[in-house]
Amino acid sequence: MEIRAVLPPRGRDYRLDLLRGFANWAIYLDHIPNNAVNWITQKNFGFSDAADLFIFISGYTASFVYARIMLERGFIIGGTRLVRRAWQIYVAHVLLFVIYIAEIGYLAQRYHNPNLENEFNVAGFMHNPAETLYQGLILAFKPVNMDVLPLYVLLMLVYPAVLWTMLRRPNLTLAASFLLYLAARHFGWNLPAYPVGSWYFNPFCWQFMFVFGGWFALGGAAESMHFIQSRTFLILGAAYLLFALVMTLAGRFPELAQLIPAWLYDTFNPNDKTNLAPYRVLHFVVLAFFVTRFLPRDWAGLEWPVFRPMIKCGQQSLEVFCSGIFLAVIAHLILVEVSGSIWMQIVVSTAGIALMTVLAYYRSWSKRVDKAPAKPPASAAPAA
Repeated sequence: MEIRAVLPPRGRDYRLDLLRGFANWAIYLDHIPNNAVNWITQKNFGFSDAADLFIFISGYTASFVYARIMLERGFIIGGTRLVRRAWQIYVAHVLLFVIYIAEIGYLAQRYHNPNLENEFNVAGFMHNPAETLYQGLILAFKPVNMDVLPLYVLLMLVYPAVLWTMLRRPNLTLAASFLLYLAARHFGWNLPAYPVGSWYFNPFCWQFMFVFGGWFALGGAAESMHFIQSRTFLILGAAYLLFALVMTLAGRFPELAQLIPAWLYDTFNPNDKTNLAPYRVLHFVVLAFFVTRFLPRDWAGLEWPVFRPMIKCGQQSLEVFCSGIFLAVIAHLILVEVSGSIWMQIVVSTAGIALMTVLAYYRSWSKRVDKAPAKPPASAAPAA
């Protein structure tokens, strides 16, 4: 079939790195309970949050990177590269899974706080480690805050076939993804979790955000540019963002909630994150269109020094994300066992982001060293 998708220009799009770095920082802050600093993240000002941004950018990046490989080197090579990336993410998840459980078990004993095991959903591992470990390896058991990577692994595993159709029928692929999303919400489809319940991020619903990112990368943004640049979208989009802001703040301030009709308040609160509520999808689509409209690829601000740490964290996203999960537990324990003051909240938040940034710079430097050509031996220099 004819290739109908339009690949983005070659070269790195620093907007993606900037937004992915912001998402990693926001996920870290949001994973620290009773932390006033996480008021700066987007979850407090609208229906969508950093998880939506992370999955969208993951789909966007996977599409324009591996689509080019598929077109230039064939479907088999492009598909196997996607599967290899899924394996890398899975290995990172398993390593984080083991370290995470060991971290929580050690801290619970060190501070004589058995509730920590229940709070992070690892108590079952302490009582039945063999079965729980097996369930963790097949992605059925997930401690608290470790739900994103299993979703990412699963989406990457099935994405070769999706990307093949996306390159040939992008709009039809997006429509099929949307129908699956609607069917999953209507029929209650989800994957079982261990020991009870189902996946916190329903993959049958969240796949739409991933596919939407791919569609956006492969011509969807360009195809929608007339609408994105229109005055109609500017007015309607801004109105919807304002409405989402009011509804979200009403869920956090009872005084504001009392001013809103109960039927309207109950429609949007609590926010259905597991099944990716339609109003949540619409909120993120509006944000994506606004970013496309007001943040061009060649924006000079992307070179500003103030954005470099965030961009660097976006470029080393997997390592930074995993370290953020680990550091959030330590930050939470410090707030519980040492001090929960506002100043301590600021300290653990900034310290965690600083450590994540240091790791990102180190990984970037390490990769450059690995790729640098070897220097010739000193004895060979005169001969040359």
